[in-house]
Amino acid sequence: MASTKELLQLDLYALLGVEETATQKEIKKAYRQKALTCHPDKNPDNPQAADLFHQLSQALEVLTDAAAKALYDQARVAKKKAKERNSKLDDKRKKIKLDLEARERQAEADAQKTEEFKITRTLEEEIARLREEGSKQLQEEQRLIREQIQKEREWRLNTQSTHADFSSVQQGNRKVTPKLKLKWKCKKDDDTNSGYSQEVLHSLLQKYGDVLNIIVSSKKKGSAVVEFATVRAAELACQNESGLAETPLKIAWLEGQPETAAPVAPNNSTAVTFTPSQNSLSTERDYESLVLMRMRQAAERQKLIEQMQREDDEEEVTKA
Repeated sequence: MASTKELLQLDLYALLGVEETATQKEIKKAYRQKALTCHPDKNPDNPQAADLFHQLSQALEVLTDAAAKALYDQARVAKKKAKERNSKLDDKRKKIKLDLEARERQAEADAQKTEEFKITRTLEEEIARLREEGSKQLQEEQRLIREQIQKEREWRLNTQSTHADFSSVQQGNRKVTPKLKLKWKCKKDDDTNSGYSQEVLHSLLQKYGDVLNIIVSSKKKGSAVVEFATVRAAELACQNESGLAETPLKIAWLEGQPETAAPVAPNNSTAVTFTPSQNSLSTERDYESLVLMRMRQAAERQKLIEQMQREDDEEEVTKA
């Protein structure tokens, strides 16, 4: 026979399949039905049949004895209440655990924010220090850059005024800047102008020297005029530039072609040496020349546009 402790672990009512309010008659009837199906003689191949039959017999003994049934019911109720208390305790412990984890997460987040704030403030202070210390270096670098630009500007102006790489040539009674006529194949309905635009042409030609103006014909596709700052730049472009691989350029002189090739810029061994006073006078004259050159360039640009329009009109008349 099973011990009392083992017996209390069983739900005798569920074992017999009856309610807690069942009468002795109902309990005995349920026992007989269960015992017939679970009897070891009817289940020789089931090793658990004997244990189940024994448990059914114990259930019958306890539940049909008034005193034993009362004690079992009391123990059952106490066990149920203990289970409910444990469940409540589990819920309470779970809530405490969740609250603790939430507080830990919040504390960790607060600590992280504090650390981020410290790092951010330190970084801001470091940046401010670098700015303060670096401002002097930056000012010095900018000063050196300005001096370098000024030296290069003076060298270009002196070179233009003392050597053969002139920005203009004498034609008749007037000086003209070097200009090239550019042509390429292009259909009338091609909105892309075969890939050529003012920006594209400038990127192709600027490697030869300063480009003053680029006029792309608005009336005739596949035509443009470019004005260079120096004859040498125009010569290099005319001799070497082929344009886009898909649509090659045809380049010809329009104005300013020299009778002989202009010499390249002098190297350091042949450069002219200026005294401080000469440099000062030269700079003043060069500034006046620069202003006059800008005014002349504006007039040349307008003249260039008018010339292109006349040529386009003449070509239209010839074709008609």
